[in-house]
Amino acid sequence: MKQTKLNTNEQWLKTYYYARAAVSGAWMLAAFSVAQHSAAIAAALLVFYPLWDALANLVDGMRSGGVMRNRTQLLNTVASLLVAVAIWIALPDMHQVLAVFGVWAILSGLLQLGTALRRWKLHGAQWAMVLSGGQSALAGSFFIIQAQAAAMPTIATVAGYAGFGAFYFLVSALSLSISGWRRKSA
Repeated sequence: MKQTKLNTNEQWLKTYYYARAAVSGAWMLAAFSVAQHSAAIAAALLVFYPLWDALANLVDGMRSGGVMRNRTQLLNTVASLLVAVAIWIALPDMHQVLAVFGVWAILSGLLQLGTALRRWKLHGAQWAMVLSGGQSALAGSFFIIQAQAAAMPTIATVAGYAGFGAFYFLVSALSLSISGWRRKSA
């Protein structure tokens, strides 16, 4: 029974990580393409990204034993919802948007790091999520610094962040898949 539950949770994590990679990758492509030509689309994408993160953390927390057992994801859900509102309020001032995004990247990165460390004990193969959380916090610091600069930031300033997120989620999904294949063949 315990092994079946572990396999079910691991299957969920792979599905979750693949979905996060796909959405982050699609968001990045949209940010680099259509959002460059439309302020309204750029604004919608900037608000959507933390909303998606909130939804993803909420669903994953519920599927992984409930949000009360996964407090880092509960906190990440709340923070992401508040950030979506803060970005909406800050628009169209991209300096303020980038500062809000930076604070969120730091906070969500640290919370993701906490979630990954907790999961490492159960599932292993979380090293990419640990790196992602740490890099997110570091990127957030750079966003805050860039928000103070005279140059006008654009959605492209944060699009690379989404690209790295997509990469790390994909690597995590593949790592879980490979470790599962190895266990089956052993």
